[in-house]
Amino acid sequence: MIFSRIAALSAGFLIPAALLTAQMHPPGDPANPSNFPDNGLPGVDGSMTGRAAPMNMSRGMLLTGKVMLDDGSAPTEPVKIERVCLGQPHAEGFTDSKGRFSLNVGRDLDAMADASESPSGSQMPGADPLGGPRDSRLQNCELRAVLAGFRSDTVSLANRRYMDDPDVGAIVLHRTENVPGLTISATSARAPKDARKAYEKGLEAEQKNKPDEAQKQFEKAVDLYPKYAAVWFALGQLYESRDHAGQALDAYQKSVAADADYVNPYVRICELEALSGKWQNVADSSDKVLHLNPFDFPRAYYLNAFANLQLKKLDQAEKSAREAMKLDTAHQNPRSWYVLGIILADKQDFRGAVEQLRLYLQFAPNEKGNDKIRQQLAEIEKQAQGKP
Repeated sequence: MIFSRIAALSAGFLIPAALLTAQMHPPGDPANPSNFPDNGLPGVDGSMTGRAAPMNMSRGMLLTGKVMLDDGSAPTEPVKIERVCLGQPHAEGFTDSKGRFSLNVGRDLDAMADASESPSGSQMPGADPLGGPRDSRLQNCELRAVLAGFRSDTVSLANRRYMDDPDVGAIVLHRTENVPGLTISATSARAPKDARKAYEKGLEAEQKNKPDEAQKQFEKAVDLYPKYAAVWFALGQLYESRDHAGQALDAYQKSVAADADYVNPYVRICELEALSGKWQNVADSSDKVLHLNPFDFPRAYYLNAFANLQLKKLDQAEKSAREAMKLDTAHQNPRSWYVLGIILADKQDFRGAVEQLRLYLQFAPNEKGNDKIRQQLAEIEKQAQGKP
């Protein structure tokens, strides 16, 4: 495939293809399959499986509710719902087309290290005289909505019991200040009824793993309403999942043409252009992402750094790499540290390069290609020590 053929050269140092192509759909990316339920797509009812789960203690706790924007409207596109326990996020599901969700929360609790156990150390739900068993493992957990460009209110799960009303009410999303771009297209609110219905049918078909039917419904929606940016984006994702990169890129570009402030298609355009090695295009499209939202897309900074490294614009490449690292507090993409190391080596800052390459190997000790990177590090260490 094209992924395995991409490599980049900079000042004699080979950048392994895996450093660019791995994690092409990182966490938080709208096209990341790991963000979706079993079949790779959000359930129409907001649940991880597309079906409301029964209230079964061994499988988790059923919770329902809705997500709304701070102006009182419902988001027009799926919003991810996360359970956060002791600062660690766990994806639970997505909202439907009306902002509603139905989730079976906490199915992975048995697998997670629990620092909120009862004094006895038991991880089983305990008796609660106020109305049914309560799972102490949810003591330090809360529910939130996740959408780039917005901050979410939270719902505490600390005192919830299995006999409680599953409805947690509304989780409100507040628009982040100084972020001109949106991850919800403004054109969706103006879509005619028939186009919206076709879009929803397309989402249902995707959930049922019927890509042909989904494509038919999405195409019908954009025929009825050519400025339906969200549907062009969904269509692009569908094409991408079927390895139709050219059609996907065309759909993303039509999404951008329909709504220039819609961030999601720019993100995917960056990735596809990177796979083709069109570095000026990658630099331009990632610049657009970062102009629209400079806070929520560290991957765009990484691609911008990579592209500018190839274009020999080392100052801009260094600036973007450092911004990627600053935003990536969880080290989800340690390749940013590697790319910065190569940039600094190009700029003859060998000591700085050594520091960044060592950090990369620390954050990603088991990545493929690390043997070659250790060889690069040894060569740069000689340069840093003034040895020929």
